[in-house]
Amino acid sequence: MNEAMLALWAGLPVFLVHSATSLLILFVGVAIYIKLTKHDELVLIRAGNSAASLSLGGAIVGLALPLAFSLAASVSLWDLFIWGVVALLLQLIAFRMTDLFLKDISTRIETGDMAAAIFLVSVKLGTAFINAAAISG
Repeated sequence: MNEAMLALWAGLPVFLVHSATSLLILFVGVAIYIKLTKHDELVLIRAGNSAASLSLGGAIVGLALPLAFSLAASVSLWDLFIWGVVALLLQLIAFRMTDLFLKDISTRIETGDMAAAIFLVSVKLGTAFINAAAISG
């Protein structure tokens, strides 16, 4: 029991710093995503727009998944930070490419178009799975 407590105290600071860094990257990524979209997800969600909720939820999961794999595979805080930022950029590029493909996806989300939201979430999550696997090696 004593050895377990010593291991906990030795590893706890690293755990806290790495978790906080990952959550900070996720928070910044979601904030950037919200700023990049033409529509205001939070206003739409408060108004009961399910497409906006699905889209933002997909963005959050899509950003968190590669971050989780970065956290698991990182060997240092800088490693985690660099791969976390790379994952964030790739996810934001995926959104932009989908926007170009679907022609004005923001308007479709604003009007509650669930088909567009489901497709967008699928692209976000598909990209996230691929990024997560690539990051973990």
